[in-house]
Amino acid sequence: MSPFTSTFGLIERFREGDETAFSQLFAKYRSRLAVLIHYKLGASLRERVEVDDILQEVFLAASKDIGSFTYRSPGSFMSWLSRIAEHVIVDEARSRARQKRRAAEVVRFRSAGNPGGPEPVDSETPSRILMQKEVTKDLLRRLDALAPDYRDVILMAKVEGLSSAEIAERMGRSREAIAVLLHRALQRLRTLKETSE
Repeated sequence: MSPFTSTFGLIERFREGDETAFSQLFAKYRSRLAVLIHYKLGASLRERVEVDDILQEVFLAASKDIGSFTYRSPGSFMSWLSRIAEHVIVDEARSRARQKRRAAEVVRFRSAGNPGGPEPVDSETPSRILMQKEVTKDLLRRLDALAPDYRDVILMAKVEGLSSAEIAERMGRSREAIAVLLHRALQRLRTLKETSE
């Protein structure tokens, strides 16, 4: 992978002022983070909040706070985005619970009525966005059809990027049991994809 398109390279380019690098980071992590946000929202909050709204807030917060991020390993950026997503979701849940949404908290992107607003980080074409949403919707449908343990182990391993030791600790199982569980979960996910085609 080119050092200019690797996660580390894109982060460094963005820190140096290359705005397109952040758009590339957004495109690279958008789908994985959308799946993670979908499940972290929970069913009741998911009915009232769009995943894309949370996704935009996460990437806006990440772009503002990229200076505090320290690259440690290939999965560290996704873990950092995941923690930001958790904070954004908690903030949204609290806001919804209070039924108060201050105008200052709402991000108003650049438009004719708000020429000073920030540009949205996603400049994808509508057809690409629609295609990504369809792929994501299909994945969510298949994940929903899995047993909870299967879904959880896939999300932790493939979306959050946790190691088998971290997953074992979270799930209270041995690393070997997690390896078997993940293997079976991925097999089941593939089977569901094959039957839907």
